[in-house]
Amino acid sequence: MNFEALATRSRQNGSIEQTLRQQLLWMLLLRIVLYTILMGLIDLFQNTRFEIITPPRNLLILFLLLVYLTTIISAILLLLLPTQLRIFGFLQNLLDTFFASLLVYYTGSSQSIFTSVYFFPIIAGGLILPRKGGLVAAAAASLQYAAILFFELLGVVPEYLADYGFRAATNPLVSINHFGVLGLVFFLAAMLSAIFGLRLQTTEDALSDSLRNFDRLATLYKQIFDNISTGILTIDGAQVITSANPATAAITGYPPEHLIGRRLSESIPKMTLTGTDLRLAADFTRPDGTTIKLGYSYVPILPPDETAPAATDIHKIITLRDISEIERMEQQMRQSEKLAAIGMMSAGIAHDFRNPLTAISGSAQILAQELSSADPSSRMNLELAEIIVRESNRMIHTIGDFLKFSRPETVNSEWFSLHSCLAEVIQVCRADPQWPATCSLHLNFDRHFDLWADQKQMFTVFSHLIHNAILFCPPGHELIEIDAEIPTGQDDQEMVVISVLDNGPGVPEDTREKIFEPFFTTRADGTGLGLAIARQTIKEHRGTISVSTGRLGGARFSIQLPLPS
Repeated sequence: MNFEALATRSRQNGSIEQTLRQQLLWMLLLRIVLYTILMGLIDLFQNTRFEIITPPRNLLILFLLLVYLTTIISAILLLLLPTQLRIFGFLQNLLDTFFASLLVYYTGSSQSIFTSVYFFPIIAGGLILPRKGGLVAAAAASLQYAAILFFELLGVVPEYLADYGFRAATNPLVSINHFGVLGLVFFLAAMLSAIFGLRLQTTEDALSDSLRNFDRLATLYKQIFDNISTGILTIDGAQVITSANPATAAITGYPPEHLIGRRLSESIPKMTLTGTDLRLAADFTRPDGTTIKLGYSYVPILPPDETAPAATDIHKIITLRDISEIERMEQQMRQSEKLAAIGMMSAGIAHDFRNPLTAISGSAQILAQELSSADPSSRMNLELAEIIVRESNRMIHTIGDFLKFSRPETVNSEWFSLHSCLAEVIQVCRADPQWPATCSLHLNFDRHFDLWADQKQMFTVFSHLIHNAILFCPPGHELIEIDAEIPTGQDDQEMVVISVLDNGPGVPEDTREKIFEPFFTTRADGTGLGLAIARQTIKEHRGTISVSTGRLGGARFSIQLPLPS
């Protein structure tokens, strides 16, 4: 069952009944006005020399009181009657024809000048109760007028009519002629009033439907206007803001009532509506001081009271969006494209440079060996050869970092001992001549702790983190600790957390995200690729790496790696 259709039909029926009730009340009011005026005219005619048949004054007062009393009772019943309004309307039409018949009978029957009063219930019935109201009133009027003519033929007329020289009709044909003419006119008036009533009802129904549709559309547009996430402004020809939706307040920080009534140049100073671009943008400062990028577009609309306004008077709709995040992402994308291009170029250059550097380093090593066994006078040449070897090795190491960053290797995960892997890393680090002998390095986890990852790539990550940590530890008091644990309480998937801590100065908060960007470094001899390679490798493992302040007072680099299901 369509409850919505039933509810709509119920509302329509209620509206029709309310309208009919109001029309019937107006008919009762017009009845009082009509007969009050008629009685006043009759009383006026009694005191003039016009030879018009008028009933006695006491009869007029009695008739008027009868009209008033029945009308008041009818009005009370109409207000109290919940339904059956059409039947009530038909009864009132019959009552009006009865009053008209009384007036005609007491003012001269067939010679009365008030026979036109019959048209009041006929026309009212046709307009208020289309199809049947006017016809019922016309039939009642015809029958009652026929009864008056019949009484006149029988000589049953008021006695005071003789004072006016009244002569009752004695020829039935004359009475039939009166009845035929007036009856025909009554029914013609009823048909015309029914036609007008039907047209009026059709027009009212169409108007009601249009009003309901308009209200429905207005409600729909209001909901769209209030709930859409895009800011919407409307301005008139003088650039004054006429409306603003709640999304505009969320974007600009100003409530709609603050914007409405102000000029657009005062609310959004840098917005211009003269460009032809589909995508316009302007900087906007919110009340809290933050500056955002507003993307906007506009279309002209016609005001409701004009059809062809001048170009300067055209109203406009402006749509707003905060595109600060989009611009930031576009900038990141452009930066990524630049870095990708640099990476590809660097990879090609590094590949071409590595072989000559290897040859130079090998030749310099052989030359250094020969010079080391020569006489002491060649000491200077030996130092120069060692410099060539050292710098060549550093260049080869830097080129290797470039290649690792530009061409990430495929991850081949397997179970391996984290303790053994870190032991190898520490062994290689300590074999470096620049490794400080005063460094203390502790592994704070179980020797049997296993890790699911690519061992070769994790070896590189741990090597970069340990070398990075040792560079910032205080000389002579270097302390590095490595923790590993599986935190409890994870909802989705178990994770392994590996932390590298040092007792250095730590990483400032404003640079904690920058240190993972490629080519960012705070050291004069650094390449800025170590931590970038570490983050890239951890990403390939579907993990994360972050930096914070550790318990030793320095930096804490935390690696989170997922365990297999």
